[in-house]
Amino acid sequence: MAAANRPWAPAAEALLLPLLALGAALLLFGLFVWLGGASPVEAWQILFLGAFGDAFSWQNTLLRAAPLMLTALAVALPAQAGLMVIGGEGALVLGALGCAGLPYLFGPPANTVGSVMVLLAGALFGAAWVWLAGWLRQWRGVNETISSLLLAYIAIALFKHFVEGPMRDPASLNKPSTHPLAEGLRIGPIMGEAAMESWLGDVHWGLVIGIVLCVLCGAWLSFSASGFAMRVVGGNARAARLVGLPTNRLILLACLLGGAAAGLAGAIEVAAVHTAANASVIAGLGYTGILVSFVARHNPWAIPPVAILFGGFAAAGSLLQRRLGLPDASVLVLQGFAFVFILATEALRGRLFSLLVIKWPARAVMPDTPLRKEAV
Repeated sequence: MAAANRPWAPAAEALLLPLLALGAALLLFGLFVWLGGASPVEAWQILFLGAFGDAFSWQNTLLRAAPLMLTALAVALPAQAGLMVIGGEGALVLGALGCAGLPYLFGPPANTVGSVMVLLAGALFGAAWVWLAGWLRQWRGVNETISSLLLAYIAIALFKHFVEGPMRDPASLNKPSTHPLAEGLRIGPIMGEAAMESWLGDVHWGLVIGIVLCVLCGAWLSFSASGFAMRVVGGNARAARLVGLPTNRLILLACLLGGAAAGLAGAIEVAAVHTAANASVIAGLGYTGILVSFVARHNPWAIPPVAILFGGFAAAGSLLQRRLGLPDASVLVLQGFAFVFILATEALRGRLFSLLVIKWPARAVMPDTPLRKEAV
């Protein structure tokens, strides 16, 4: 009865639990900074200024948020089907390799069509890699969390082998990389030639692609029959089989789409940021995407703002180093705290308002409560 009197509770919990976790993570990060001899309040201010303080901060934040949206989808979509896939990093690096490697096979046209082709090559590489984890789970009983993580290490090893071996550009001496993509295959800034005068600066079209895909995936899961079926499979796979849903097909579809998103993130990193595949692509974006997806509760519509928030944290790392003398990797400590608290708040899921909301008003309106009988 209490739940019926609070139909807003699930939506409020979905918002409050991540906010509580992030707030606790920031407090613990402040303690970490204080133990390091710096001011927690100043650290919090620098985090905000480095992420959202001015136009340059916004540009840096949005550039870092663009791939996080796609790597978060690599976790969120399989999670909707009941799988916990954490191998987005492997799909990302193979997507980067596929994007950079396509010109080695044939010469795509140096125009928009060619750009789409190299992006699709990256998406296909990533889709195949995460699909493999789903196939191992459905047909061989291998836990997808373990297999996707181990496959990520194999993908990184393959990436390094090809970049430092058969596909290496002889001109890349100190930092092995592939041949740079042709100018016509690269993804430019959203504002084009006016980028320098715009507040968006060098923010590329990958941001738009990430937002659009998050919106489309959320709409598909919410309003389509196949999306509803996938959520049913994620809720109870056995019940889904009993009512005749193609459980295996839906699970593999979720893995394909999630892997394609992560592979697309790697392709965009090559085509828009690095212009070639090299070690800079292996930056942990796939692992940060896991945290983004968990904070967003695996909801594609919630992924873009969460990705922007964590992109801001990453953008503020260098400012923390310059202003407070903290290591640039201090933001990784903050991300770790956030992940721990997000997992901890799962214990409160469905129970938060049962613990916090005072129940006497609901009892007072019941016709047969002891208080009403005493009054009569």
